[in-house]
Amino acid sequence: MTEPVGIRLEGIHFGYPARPVLQGVDLTVRPGELTALTGLNGCGKSTLLRLAAGLLRPHRGRVLLGGEDLARLSRRATARRVALLHQTAPAVPGMTVRHLVRQGRYAARGPLGMLREGDDPVVLRALRDVGVEQWADREVDALSGGERQRVRLAMALAQDTRVLLLDEPTTYLDLHHQLDVLRTVVRLRAERGLTVVMVLHDLGHAARFAERIVALREGRVVADGTPEEVVTPELLADVLRVAGRVGRDPEGGWPVCYPDHPLPDHPVPQNTRI
Repeated sequence: MTEPVGIRLEGIHFGYPARPVLQGVDLTVRPGELTALTGLNGCGKSTLLRLAAGLLRPHRGRVLLGGEDLARLSRRATARRVALLHQTAPAVPGMTVRHLVRQGRYAARGPLGMLREGDDPVVLRALRDVGVEQWADREVDALSGGERQRVRLAMALAQDTRVLLLDEPTTYLDLHHQLDVLRTVVRLRAERGLTVVMVLHDLGHAARFAERIVALREGRVVADGTPEEVVTPELLADVLRVAGRVGRDPEGGWPVCYPDHPLPDHPVPQNTRI
């Protein structure tokens, strides 16, 4: 098995003329680590993933993947090193599971290689590892939301990279399929020796499945550590704008959040009733 690869973001600034998104982010993800990014909508989580995948270029700073500066690599060369599972994907009517997963081989096989019929061993392994090989000849549109997400995960695995980035992989899924996807990611990370970074809104899932949590607020890292270190009532209030309590799971020992009520977006004058 190939050794896992680490990620380093150094002094990252990125934004738009009227709206800065990331403001001086420094973050190192160690090889083989499973890290969860959390924070409110608009805090820069998805942008950070797109920068780490080479889909965006920072205005200032640099992104290193296994010591290589992504700015010096082509888009296809980057895709051979890091795979990004986007939050959503457009429907492709009539496409089968097999053909969708094969799209993950584009960076490795190129346009001419993609014209060849048949699946290479990497595609077959991706189908098998995610447990979708029995659906290989079914149309993707005929699958449930949870099944489609597993197929999209197989497509990302078909890139055969050492780094896997997941942007809200449980969005729109019911609890059963949320747990199914997250448990699959944890298993694949261990079996394949992957470095995994995933954006999760559910702090409870982040605390249970990730070994490290990084919280963003207004484009800056404001908390970084183990779930036990990061998941506190102060984090709920300062980062997620929720008043609540934090306990411990009686069997697993991971932090469990008990949110009570939302906090105002801006400080309220003392003489104002809430």
